[in-house]
Amino acid sequence: MRTMEMPTEVDATDLSIRFADMGMKSSALRHAPGRRVLIVEGHARSRDMLHRAVRDMGFIPTATASAELAIKRLAQQEFDIIVFGVELSGISGLEMLENLRREGSDIQAIVLTNSGDLETARRAIHLDVVDYLTKPCTMGNLERALERARGRCRRGNLPDLSSAAQTEIRTTTPASPPGSPRSLEELEQQHILAVLNKNAGKRNATAAELGISLRKLYYRLGQYQKRGLIP
Repeated sequence: MRTMEMPTEVDATDLSIRFADMGMKSSALRHAPGRRVLIVEGHARSRDMLHRAVRDMGFIPTATASAELAIKRLAQQEFDIIVFGVELSGISGLEMLENLRREGSDIQAIVLTNSGDLETARRAIHLDVVDYLTKPCTMGNLERALERARGRCRRGNLPDLSSAAQTEIRTTTPASPPGSPRSLEELEQQHILAVLNKNAGKRNATAAELGISLRKLYYRLGQYQKRGLIP
């Protein structure tokens, strides 16, 4: 099977023609909130596939092969969302995001990983990633993650939450069947709910122990409530 080797960076300069062919107004799309996506993937074929998939989903993708190139790119151009692999040559994906967060970046992040472990999940919790996708990810999962990230861009900061309105809740941490693989999302979920249960449902204490903001904890708990994991 013939594979296509891509250059280290794939820009979006030719997208106006492609969007015109698709009957879309490229100028309006370029200024739409949450549409500019930076892809960081070391494997050339995967990078190309991601670039085409993200473009076909109506976003404006730019792809690069390493964290170092991505950091340079971010210094030159604004992006709303970054989709990156954890396993990169040189600086890892999570190290890159840690550097960006230290510099005050609030870019929405989607993680691509070959495998997950608890320590990676804990680091990702602190870095406020939108979603974790296990390679090879389905296009449906990728599109849903991008739409969640775009929603967060459009919404801006999550609404302030009054600590006086907190209630104590008890949860049961769901266990994966023995021997089944656990995604980073499952590991994060189990970790958060375990800490919440340890603190008798007290959210201030839980957020402090996790090292995340109360706002972010409420966001995650809202997701778990929709899944029926907490009352």
